[in-house]
This record gives sequence, structure tokens and C-alpha cells, in this order.
Amino acid sequence: MIDFPTWAVAGFWGLVSGSALLLGAAIGYFAHVPQRLIAAIMAFGSGVLISTLSFDLMEEAYRQGGFDATAVGFVGGAAVYTFANWLLARQGAKNRKRSGKHQARERQAVQQGQTEASDPGSDNGMALAIGALLDGIPESIVIGLSMLAGGAVSMVAVVAIFLSNLPEGLSSAAGMRKAGRTPAYVLGLWAGIALVSGVASLVGYTVFSGFSSEVVAATTAVAAGAVLAMIADTMIPEAFEVAHNFTGLITVLGFLVSFVLSKLGG
Repeated sequence: MIDFPTWAVAGFWGLVSGSALLLGAAIGYFAHVPQRLIAAIMAFGSGVLISTLSFDLMEEAYRQGGFDATAVGFVGGAAVYTFANWLLARQGAKNRKRSGKHQARERQAVQQGQTEASDPGSDNGMALAIGALLDGIPESIVIGLSMLAGGAVSMVAVVAIFLSNLPEGLSSAAGMRKAGRTPAYVLGLWAGIALVSGVASLVGYTVFSGFSSEVVAATTAVAAGAVLAMIADTMIPEAFEVAHNFTGLITVLGFLVSFVLSKLGG
């Protein structure tokens, strides 16, 4: 059997988890999935991620670096994500994960706000792309970091991130279709993010393999904080707006599935 370098394995599993974004985007764009079902899947994915960062990421960060490194990294990751998300929202990417007509209204508002000196064909497309990148990188880095301890990937993290990426791509692509985005734009965007996910996972392993456990712990906590902020800012609002009273129950089911996977994997 071929023995692949560990860094290549890290990149591969990052690409696998990121491919769920492209798969979800293709389904969301071409299958015309009911918005209520999209919201339910989004709530489920939120629960999966919350469980993963609670029982896998934060626990591992605390084990390696103690409370101080974990706390600083966790709050720092959330703060950086929130600030970046705020900047992107001002550029027209606030609703990048919404499956309804939010993106259409946002795109129209940005286009109407263009000055005569601006490129009349420009809109919030670049902001959407950067936003998708911002959402995907922390999750992918986690996969590479998970391999630092023993050289083996955390399959729980891979499965959990895959399960959460699927509704993210699905919901966002459905909203992009309603905003008039072309298939080439949507699929090209998410294919690019999937590739970046593989690179981010590879970087997570290669760059931090020489750092102290405190630095690795803080970085893991940074990723966890950014993921939790992303869930609260972009995923749960989409789920609640449509699913309403069922959002909590579906989120709990997603949490339970990830929790069971973590115990089986342990």
C-alpha cells in the first residue's frame, strides 16, 4: 500500500470535507430544494458544528494549552471573524448563506448604490466570494491541526465538517440562483472554496507542526471561536427564519449525531 506523506493526507481530507460545499451548491442551484427543507438541513448542520467545537476542538485545545491559551484564542477567533464579517456585510455579503430572496435584494441594493464613476457591471460578487472563503477556512484548518498529535486525521472532525458544509453550500447556492447568479459563477466559486479548504488543511498541519502545544491550542481555539461566531451570524438566522419553532429540535438532533460520532471515534 502506498504510504502518502502526512501533509498530503491532511490536504486530501480537507479537500474531501470542502467538496461538500460544491456538492451542496450543485444540489441547491439545480434541484430547487424547498426552502423549509434547506432551513432544516442548515439547523442540523449548526448542531453538528456546535457539538464538534464543544467536544472535539475546545477539549483538545484545553488539553494542549490550558485555559489561558484556549480562552484567548476562542474569543480572539470570534472577534476576528465578527469584524471581518461586519466589513463584508457593508460590501453586500451579509446574506451570503440565505436561501431566500435576501441575496437578490442585497445585490440589487449594491448595484443601485454604484456611482456613475463605478463599473456599472460590478456588484457584490467579490464580497460573496471572500465571505465564502472566510466561512470555510477555519473549519478546514481544524482538520490539519487534528493530525498534529498522532499523524492520523480526526475522522469525527472530517465527517462533522462535511455534514455542516453540505447545507452551507446548498442554502447559499439557492439564494445565489434567486439573485440571478450564473451556474458558472456559483459552481466555480464553490469549487474554488473546496480547493482552498484542502490547502487550508494542509497549511494547518505543515505550518503549525513546529510550534509549541500552547500555540497549537490557541490556534485550535481561534478556529473554534470563528466557527461558533459564523454559526450564530450566518447559519442559525437562516434556519430560524423558515423553520421557526422546529429550529431548536433539529439543531439538537444534529448536535446528538456529532456527539455520538465523537464517542464512537474515541
